[in-house]
Amino acid sequence: MAFGALGSNKTRAALTLLAIVVGVFAVISASTAVKVIDNFFRNTMTLMGSDVIKVTTRPIVLVGSHHGLAAREPITFRQFERFRDMAELSRSISPDVVFRNTRVYYGEESTEPNVQIRGGNEYWITNNAFSIDEGRDLTRDDVEDARPFALIGADINDKLFRNRNALGQRVRIDGQFYTVVGVMEKKGSAFGQTLDNLVLIPYTRLVSVYGRERNINLQIRAPSILMINETVDEATGLLRIIRQVPPDRDNDFEIETNESLRGVFDDFTGVLYLFGFVVGGIALLGAGIGVMNIMLVSVTERTREIGIRKAVGANRKSIIIQFLTEAVVVCQIGGLIGMLLGILAGNILVILMDTTFVMPVFAIAAGIVGMTIIGVVFGVYPAWKAARLDPIESLRFE
Repeated sequence: MAFGALGSNKTRAALTLLAIVVGVFAVISASTAVKVIDNFFRNTMTLMGSDVIKVTTRPIVLVGSHHGLAAREPITFRQFERFRDMAELSRSISPDVVFRNTRVYYGEESTEPNVQIRGGNEYWITNNAFSIDEGRDLTRDDVEDARPFALIGADINDKLFRNRNALGQRVRIDGQFYTVVGVMEKKGSAFGQTLDNLVLIPYTRLVSVYGRERNINLQIRAPSILMINETVDEATGLLRIIRQVPPDRDNDFEIETNESLRGVFDDFTGVLYLFGFVVGGIALLGAGIGVMNIMLVSVTERTREIGIRKAVGANRKSIIIQFLTEAVVVCQIGGLIGMLLGILAGNILVILMDTTFVMPVFAIAAGIVGMTIIGVVFGVYPAWKAARLDPIESLRFE
């Protein structure tokens, strides 16, 4: 009888469904979007090896007050070289700096003027989790002799050398010629930007063209993941000495690992989850109130029907079960529709952020349970009211 009543009152059932769909959509779309962002951050963290430490003058992710960051002295190539010579635990130390964003030419062909011209050494490729597709990596001799050699990203290779072998070819950058000795394997995108639109050249060669006076980042590989903390401690002590930081002053540089960055991202996504559930909870509360109102209207409209059922022997329990069933079924159907739409809407970010599709399993399970609870809680009073109707008065109702 509950299912029959829903089928015979399609408009009322549709309005109830709509209230639930909107509420569940708000919760599921918000939680799905946050999970997409969280998944994106975690995938992005894999771009830097788990045993790689990054040293910068400013935090990679700025949270809270930024006071004093602008006044920090740059990390220079001279400091990098002193650190490299003094370090014992730290391995595979490389500078990381973009010297220019410019065009790269090969004959009559050219790229867009946004190619990153990066300076590095023989450790830069492994520290940044790249791999060589063709040719070879830079060597220590290339760096020490400041040779005009270059590794090109997959985007540059596709643009300038579509049907040709890039190895041994000479490209021109800001009037300087460099011989291509390697092509990097395609890596994809992060934060909506391609990682393959770059050229890597020995930093010793680039400083003779663009100058040494610039701020750089350092990348340090620990001997093993288990020795991350010891390597961080060594790097902190040596950099304080090299940068002449007084004992009573805080570090004027940032040392970050995957774990520290993951902690910042977890805090950020935690706030987003909380905000999404608060907003979604308010929407669900409104939806539940809407369900109760519509069910109360239904009780009023069906007073005569209830009177007939009682007159032929229906007890209060059967009346309550009927109206509760109607409320729970409507909430479940509306919840399923809202979940489907919410998952699709939240995963729109997958396209925008170029990451993987996510399925918020916990949110879906919580949604199913939540819809049952809402159906019962907000259906109890209308069901109780229907069960308490006097059959004689109900039969007289017009």
